[in-house]
Amino acid sequence: MGWQTWLAWHQASASRMLVTARQSVASKIALVIADKRAELTRALTQPALIAQLAANDAPPARAAAAARLKNEITGAAAVTLYSTQLNEVLHGNLKQLGYARAAQLMSALGADQLGPAQSPVARTMSFAGPIIGANGAILAYASIDFHDSALRIALHSAAISAGRLQLMQSNKSGDILLDSVGSSGLGSDVDTGTPIAHSLYRVVSTPPAFWLPFTQSPGIALAMAVIALALGAVVLRERPHLRARLGGEPATHEPALADILAANPPPPATETAVKTATKKEASVAKEATDDPIPDRSIFRAYDIRGVVGKTLSAGVARQLGRAIGSAVRDKDLHEIVVGRDGRLSGPELSAALVEGLQAAGVDVIDIGAVATPVSYFAAFQLNTGSCVSVTGSHNPPDYNGFKVVIGGETLADDAIADLYQRIVDGRLAEGHGAVRQYDIVGEYIERIASDIQTGRSLKVVVDCGNGIAANTGPGVVTAIGCDPIPLYCEVDGTFPNHHPDPSEPKNLADLILTVKQTGADLGVAFDGDGDRLGVVTRDGEIIYPDRVLMLFAEDVLTRNPGATILYDVKCTGHLQPLILKAGGSPLMWKTGHSLIKAKMKETGAQLAGEMSGHFFFRERWYGFDDGVYAAARLLEILADDPAGRTPEEIFATLPKGVSTPELHVQMAEGQNHPFVARFRERADFAGARITTIDGLRADWPDGWGLVRASNTTPVLVLRFDADGPDALKRIEDQFRAQLLACDSTLTLPF
Repeated sequence: MGWQTWLAWHQASASRMLVTARQSVASKIALVIADKRAELTRALTQPALIAQLAANDAPPARAAAAARLKNEITGAAAVTLYSTQLNEVLHGNLKQLGYARAAQLMSALGADQLGPAQSPVARTMSFAGPIIGANGAILAYASIDFHDSALRIALHSAAISAGRLQLMQSNKSGDILLDSVGSSGLGSDVDTGTPIAHSLYRVVSTPPAFWLPFTQSPGIALAMAVIALALGAVVLRERPHLRARLGGEPATHEPALADILAANPPPPATETAVKTATKKEASVAKEATDDPIPDRSIFRAYDIRGVVGKTLSAGVARQLGRAIGSAVRDKDLHEIVVGRDGRLSGPELSAALVEGLQAAGVDVIDIGAVATPVSYFAAFQLNTGSCVSVTGSHNPPDYNGFKVVIGGETLADDAIADLYQRIVDGRLAEGHGAVRQYDIVGEYIERIASDIQTGRSLKVVVDCGNGIAANTGPGVVTAIGCDPIPLYCEVDGTFPNHHPDPSEPKNLADLILTVKQTGADLGVAFDGDGDRLGVVTRDGEIIYPDRVLMLFAEDVLTRNPGATILYDVKCTGHLQPLILKAGGSPLMWKTGHSLIKAKMKETGAQLAGEMSGHFFFRERWYGFDDGVYAAARLLEILADDPAGRTPEEIFATLPKGVSTPELHVQMAEGQNHPFVARFRERADFAGARITTIDGLRADWPDGWGLVRASNTTPVLVLRFDADGPDALKRIEDQFRAQLLACDSTLTLPF
């Protein structure tokens, strides 16, 4: 025991010396930073510099002022002056600028002094802050870089005989190791470190590892093993109910369908169960049936959509079933989930679709009338990886369609076009699939409630618009601990009260009135198939989806710093700086649920949203768009606000400009895409940054406008957003002139 006592004393002594060294290093680095801040403050407040920028703040003048500063500031490696609105960040190439640099500059926006020292680029120590004029107005933002040799010299001056010191940078992008000094063979007792004032740096100490003999005792080892097993059993039992957001721990997300399928592929079908028809056999089969070749126009960019009795019929659904089943067979899969929304044509089309799938040799799990996200959930829960939702989404009652997932991939573009080509070419599989019914709704509600429980009960009006979300929306709100007030929660495919499209403000009028009459805390609305969300406050304000996405982004980034956040071309320009400031990586993409999901998989994004009200959570969920789940996440954020603020107070903190909702210009079937192609060629918006990934979006420093072709209905979709009413009117006027120059017969809604 004497040897063990000496070891314990020696360990304590080494740890004390390490703490002393850590504090000494931290003091030296703090002195370096204080000296640099003082020098920079003097340099950025020089009367000559202020007069120079006040007289001329154009880019060449800023570049000249930056060059002068670089020569005057001791040891400056680089000096850059940015515009007063940081347009170089908001409208520049973020990959080239660097996301860490962009976040540093956005943090300086509106500040009145230098921000904290940090290292946005390796081997640098950087400061960013405003240059303020005599009248208090900001003239420019300065970014000054130094080589970080002074920090490293201070760290390596430490006198330590055992253990290690580390210089860390900690921000919303996580902890970054900048440098370290000391020995290997470290223990696991890492301290939280000594923070350095006016910086993102801290010095962390890790003591050496010491071998203490009593820990090798067989009896103690056995006891420790028993304890570990018991704790492991508890964790496994409670794992489904653990909430990733507790304690600020990084969240783990549920894998996407494609991930699950890759890890657990369903067993392949036997060769005798199905065979691919030859062209001759396919032609014989075609002659033996009256099922028509579908109209090419129903195969859209990210789903299949048509008008019942015109371009959609039971025969078309049967053909689609065979084509989808054949694509499933091509991936060596054998089972698929089928669900439908509450439209009157749903049962007939769904039954015909199932017949076609069976004829292709695919086994069908029929989950009945459910919201589209429940079909997606079932594809995961039942490990099929594939599903079809028969739904007309938010379209009029005479529309219906099909959203298709095969092998974890939501079909879009060429994959949808290939279904049509399969039917035309006769590339259709044959077989005899089975069908069974399954009730999945209870499992869906339980899965959400096992992860989300609100800290306080909010009274929420739930407007399902007589759509299929009535089967799950109120139930989920109740299950997570809130009090739902149902509105139009009887499924009726004629939609007798209002159209189930929350992106249209007129469809939210009854919800706004009911929230006011009942004194509810909030109102939520869903579209016809439950994959989109609308939100209104007690004051009657519509919180547009791009602002709801801001709240989701801030929440997700607290647990996933640096995560990519996707948003579509219809979203506000305020999203990008907010995501950057919260420590995320913003990425604009094309509109469309299939296209967004594909981009999420490509980029590993944890969250995505569209102005139409689709929200996609990969963090804690499965990556598909789900209006009901998004409502649960929103209620969680609002109910668990640490300051106990009302929803109105929380939403008031989010940036808000002056904007229009989605505006629609009706066109003849098939004419909207050719019009947008012509518009892209002819339109001329002076001084704007043009984006053409989906239609044409023109961005100015004070606002933007968009024209794109809808992929679900024959309309042009327009939206305008600006910092104020004058800028909004100017942008609308420019777009009006350009649109009418392209087609003078257009009737514009603005």
